[in-house]
Amino acid sequence: MAVGSRLRHVVESQQFSRALLEELFVRSEEMKREPHHFIGRLAGQVMAALFYEPSTRTRLSFEAAMLRLGGTTMVTDNAREFSSAAKGETLEDTIRIVSGYADVIVVRHKEEGAAKRAAAVSAVPIINAGDGPGQHPTQALLDLYTIRDEIGNVDGISIAMVGDLANGRTVRSLTYLLSKFRDIRVCFVAPPQVAMRQDIKEHLDEHRVPWTETQDLDSVLPKVDVVYQTRIQKERFPDEASYLAVKGIYRIDARAMSLLRETAIVMHPLPRVDEISPEIDSDPRAAYFRQARNGMYIRMALLDRVLS
Repeated sequence: MAVGSRLRHVVESQQFSRALLEELFVRSEEMKREPHHFIGRLAGQVMAALFYEPSTRTRLSFEAAMLRLGGTTMVTDNAREFSSAAKGETLEDTIRIVSGYADVIVVRHKEEGAAKRAAAVSAVPIINAGDGPGQHPTQALLDLYTIRDEIGNVDGISIAMVGDLANGRTVRSLTYLLSKFRDIRVCFVAPPQVAMRQDIKEHLDEHRVPWTETQDLDSVLPKVDVVYQTRIQKERFPDEASYLAVKGIYRIDARAMSLLRETAIVMHPLPRVDEISPEIDSDPRAAYFRQARNGMYIRMALLDRVLS
């Protein structure tokens, strides 16, 4: 997906080399530190955002990123109901049309693989903003940037991924990126119904990244540098009973924080429901709101790289 030094489409985490990641992080840091230097950089460029699933942070941070760089945005929120998809138009036909109006298209879709389908027919760059239970590469980029920013490095960290790992596109995408770094240790914490899928475990084995699996969160908390907590995603379950069987199974509260190292951090892709207690929001180790803010700078760097 990257041609020479140019990045074309952004559809999956696997396409990023470590060198490209480091380059994006340096540019994100520059944009975070001195945003005024980048005003007008994408003047005259248009970003179209097609969101077939609900979103707050991803959609708004992409819009803010484009606007801060001097570009303009066209947004179709809830495109499943308020676009020609409601009339039966295929994703491919929609992309063909919209790519004639915009310089870059950001797509969120309920179906895994939708971003690849979009990229196959688009005349302009496609950025995957989440495709069902598949991937969410820009979230993974901001997650990795947050780990680097908060802890000081990525090499050598141990991370617990907690919650709905079978349907969690954020943890899948982040795992692909982590496998590009050295001495990473991963622990998957989930009930069997939503355990991490086999393809990710095989990817870690292939890249010689040690991983473990448990249902006991308390046993893991004292040993890790990062707790990546995720929401049990009600919308991905076939019925209410299946969801209720695992809802609320893991909760980060004051008691859980007492087990965590003083130097560790808690992350969450948000939105949260009941898996992180608001009582820990003021704890310096609660990094999830800083993590969300980082999304704008990462997406600024990514849009700049794709469009410059």
